[in-house]
Amino acid sequence: MCGIAVIVSGIKIILSSLDPNFVSPVPLLEQQTLFSVDDIKGVLRRRGPDNLGCKKVLLRSGVSALPGGEQDIVAFVEDEDANDGENSHMGGGGGKEFIEELQFIGATLQLRGISPIIQPLVDMSGNILVYNGEIFGGIQMSSGSNDTEILMQHLGLCGCHVSSPHNKAHTSGERGTSVPELLSRIRGPWALIYWQSSSKILWFGRDAFGRRSLLVHWPTKEDPRFLLSSVSPLASVNESSEFADGGQIAKTDFWEELPCGVYSLSIGALETDEDLIGEVLKHDWTDPKLKELITWERTSIQPKPEDLCASRQKGYCRKEKSPLTPSTLIEPKLASTDCLLTSLPHRVMIALQESMMRRTALNTIYQATSVDYTNKYNTPVAVLFSGGLDSMILAALLDKCMDAKYDIDLLNVSFDGPFAPDRVSARAGLKELQKIAPSRRWKLVEIDADLLKLTSETKHVMSLINPASTYMDLNIGTALWLAAGGEGCLQDETGNDDTRDHVKYKSAARILLVGAGADEQCAGYGRHRTKYRNGSWLGLNDEMKLDMQRIWKRNLGRDDRCIADNGKEARFPFLDEDVIRILLDIPLWEIADLDQPIGIGDKKILREVAHLLGISEAASLPKRAIQFGSRIARESNRKNFGSNRAANQASAGSVTIHGNNS
Repeated sequence: MCGIAVIVSGIKIILSSLDPNFVSPVPLLEQQTLFSVDDIKGVLRRRGPDNLGCKKVLLRSGVSALPGGEQDIVAFVEDEDANDGENSHMGGGGGKEFIEELQFIGATLQLRGISPIIQPLVDMSGNILVYNGEIFGGIQMSSGSNDTEILMQHLGLCGCHVSSPHNKAHTSGERGTSVPELLSRIRGPWALIYWQSSSKILWFGRDAFGRRSLLVHWPTKEDPRFLLSSVSPLASVNESSEFADGGQIAKTDFWEELPCGVYSLSIGALETDEDLIGEVLKHDWTDPKLKELITWERTSIQPKPEDLCASRQKGYCRKEKSPLTPSTLIEPKLASTDCLLTSLPHRVMIALQESMMRRTALNTIYQATSVDYTNKYNTPVAVLFSGGLDSMILAALLDKCMDAKYDIDLLNVSFDGPFAPDRVSARAGLKELQKIAPSRRWKLVEIDADLLKLTSETKHVMSLINPASTYMDLNIGTALWLAAGGEGCLQDETGNDDTRDHVKYKSAARILLVGAGADEQCAGYGRHRTKYRNGSWLGLNDEMKLDMQRIWKRNLGRDDRCIADNGKEARFPFLDEDVIRILLDIPLWEIADLDQPIGIGDKKILREVAHLLGISEAASLPKRAIQFGSRIARESNRKNFGSNRAANQASAGSVTIHGNNS
């Protein structure tokens, strides 16, 4: 996990292709801003505690020596600590001066690669990259490679394929893969900002599902800079202004989630204008398989009566089978003749197992960051753990993917001590995991919190969830932030539940597995059951498709920011491209059967996977969102609305947080 940002100053931004009504403010030499560069560095460093770097690209427009005397752009790179006073004020004549520059900031949490790297990376051609992501496929990676370095090498070979009236160099006809083509091939989560020096193009974007956060600020009169950042500084939250008609306070959104995709900012100059112009374009994904996943089209939606009957009969038969052995899980092809192993639940399980392997493959970073508390080996991977179906599947599969010498941390947060539903199910889940994997040391990290005592912490989390702004977002964000921090107590492994001593413990795991995407793809939400009742199978499919196509905005950006603030990296095995593909290839009635009761028909396919893994108790647990399972929603309702009843009457979850309530 890394924190990345760019600050573009002194350039007039054109957004006509994205927003025809956008009018770029005139760049100014001196401008009062809500926050400083140091503010951005501070929040990025929390995401990337290993190192932080900064590079500037200084721009100058002038008359070219080419025939016709066209405007040309001169750019050069300097380190942050260089004396840029003489070079950064670069405008045209007539006494006008502008700061025309791009400032790149990168903070790194390095999880792969033998040698440490410092972002931003700069190559011999003057290209600059800040990258936050992993490459799990699409580009060849060796076990000792670093994603950012490998991507930088491939980007350096890309040609220029952007047509812009402001920059003639973009139509130079260079051959080779384009930047959008390269990025379309990557399998795995990413967000990036890349300066292509030869073409004077700033490339930026995030993966097709938005698994890594990237916020954008389009220039305004209040702040005419163009900004991209993984997370917002606290100073940019809750900016407000008074309206003359009534004196009401209205929240002004400074940041917005950048929609998934690849974008270019082509920088050029007009002959009749002294200002530099930056035109923003959005580019299509070029990989056909990726396009199929984005459209999220399922071939089999509406079952015939005999389809449902056969599906239910198969489900009953599978439950009577004994669970698969660990050796079968690791080497599925060896037992492919078994009819059980060709079943749909088995296909899903194998896809999830491979997704987990990609996200937990041991490499040198584990040794480099080893922390010895009481045991010989450190704990490289943790699970955001409620004891529910999704987290139990992740924990059981993680056991199959990692050597037994490594401990596994199970991070569980509660706002009601031992009485929160998630704490109860987590303790029960721990016992079930110990039964199927007795040689593994499972460490249930119990993280207790009191919402009334979280004052400065709440304000901090508000900056992390920004631009999300509801009480539901704040509750979820707070629970995720505390859980990812991993600071709680371990129960001593001797004695029973009533007599165990609690030992303070802080998880050192830098990788945190999260079950995001399971409910959206497998009909786990209550609204899915409602849509099914009202609109049958087609209505259910439409609601699930809507959930998947908006998950980047509703969930993933917020979750990424809250978890990464602890110097941890969230990884989402259920949102692996191959897992999404497998689930789409399966008929909807095999994914979920919402005529069946809660705890049986919802997420049916995952419940069958749980039976295969030997965690049958978890297979029957109902869906419980973290804000309810941890009981932070109840405490928030009491704090902000007086009671749960009053909060329910006000639909508290969707209420926007106002400055005086924070």
